[in-house]
Amino acid sequence: MPAALLALAISAFGIGTTEFVIMGLLPEVAADFGVSIPSAGLLISGYALGVVVGAPLLTALASRVPRKTVLVALMGLFIAGNVLSALAPGYGLLMTGRVVAALAHGAFFGVGSVVAASLVAPAKQAGAIALMFTGLTVANVLGVPAGTALGQAFGWRSTFWVVSALGVVGAIGILTLVPHQEPASGAGLRGELAVFRRPQVWLALVMTALGFAGVFASFTYIAPMMTEVAGFSSGAVTWLLVLFGAGLFAGNLLGGKAADRKLMPSLYVILAALALVLVAFVFTAHAKVPAAITIALFGAAGFATVPPLQARVLAKAAGAPALASAANIAAFNLGNAGGAWLGGQAIDAGLGYTAPNWIGAALAAAGLAVALVSGLLDRRSAASFSAGERVLVP
Repeated sequence: MPAALLALAISAFGIGTTEFVIMGLLPEVAADFGVSIPSAGLLISGYALGVVVGAPLLTALASRVPRKTVLVALMGLFIAGNVLSALAPGYGLLMTGRVVAALAHGAFFGVGSVVAASLVAPAKQAGAIALMFTGLTVANVLGVPAGTALGQAFGWRSTFWVVSALGVVGAIGILTLVPHQEPASGAGLRGELAVFRRPQVWLALVMTALGFAGVFASFTYIAPMMTEVAGFSSGAVTWLLVLFGAGLFAGNLLGGKAADRKLMPSLYVILAALALVLVAFVFTAHAKVPAAITIALFGAAGFATVPPLQARVLAKAAGAPALASAANIAAFNLGNAGGAWLGGQAIDAGLGYTAPNWIGAALAAAGLAVALVSGLLDRRSAASFSAGERVLVP
């Protein structure tokens, strides 16, 4: 493994921790600023919107800047946002700090995916992307629980100071270990925007949004599903989330290896598996042991999609992949928000806490349908190219 991938993974760990740790610190933040829990919860929404806006915008603005320089600058922005959050005297500045940190999130993973893929042979690119995203998955397994415990013991601000320090370590690692890379030939804003004229790029983005909408339609409501349906205590939810995190860690690595062998067939299998696991979850959620097993499988299937989806965008945006890659990170977050909303609508309609699993399964199946259409277009394009060659050869 190139040492530069470790630097990218450490940075991803810090970014993933700051994104999700606020969920465990909402009561402390709300009490400190005298706001309601729902108002504190908007800090999550604000971060997600920052990712959606920042991913394509900052990547486009930096399209002519060497990628290593871009990554270091993005980590500087991430550190600044977390320091501002730690120092915030009021709710408004905390929200500002969250949005500033989020602006770096999408662009970092977009540009970082391109850099990670460039560090290895073409046949190992999805695996390299998976290794970078391992930092994000480990953040869910270790960073978020540890950051929550730290914030509860020493105040929520301490968590943001530690995350800021992680950002410094990541920035130093990138500065030291990541090789210098000039922007791709033909890059620049016009070159990056040109790839969005390719239908396959849009199909890849839709696959991502639908697939991750399926994950978050269910995952957002995992706590009430486990306590109200499966019968777990509220204290057990933390351990169930660790189990989910262990599944997503394994799934992320397995998805990368599978995609390196056969990208589109891997996507078909993984999206189908995700839909089937979510259908099964409707029924297994009613008993503790089957529910716990399904949670681990759900994490594995859900995050096995990440490397192949990111690799697919890179493949279809060849020549100027950075902006399309960042747009794919925005698509992940749009899927998160849309899936959570649809799952909530099902619960509000009185369909019960397992209803989001049906919603998630339908969204994953829709993502699979788009993947099949995209694969069909690939085959037709290959057939047309072969026919053209036969005509040209005497």
